[in-house]
Amino acid sequence: MAGDTTDVRVELNSERYRYELLVGDELAGFAQYHDSGNRVVFTHSEVDDAYAGQGLGKVLAGGALDDAVARDKVIVPLCPFIAAYLKKNIDRYRGHIEAPPEGSGS
Repeated sequence: MAGDTTDVRVELNSERYRYELLVGDELAGFAQYHDSGNRVVFTHSEVDDAYAGQGLGKVLAGGALDDAVARDKVIVPLCPFIAAYLKKNIDRYRGHIEAPPEGSGS
């Protein structure tokens, strides 16, 4: 049910190369990535319209980035949403971010 956000979690689905945002048993969104050596390159994120406006995008971004840091990965934010989240929370992730190549993303 879209309105009930009491059981919200972010889980790594390494088989599908994405972090999944789950509300109860429902997939509410995901952050797609690929590994490149010690880097985790975030390429696309989305939250289902049924869950929009509830702050769940921040939960997804924070959960995915915290896991990447815990796994000692360097974050490469090609996804505009992940990049914007990092900019707003730079102190939390400083030292774990590599700027994407010029002209990528967006």
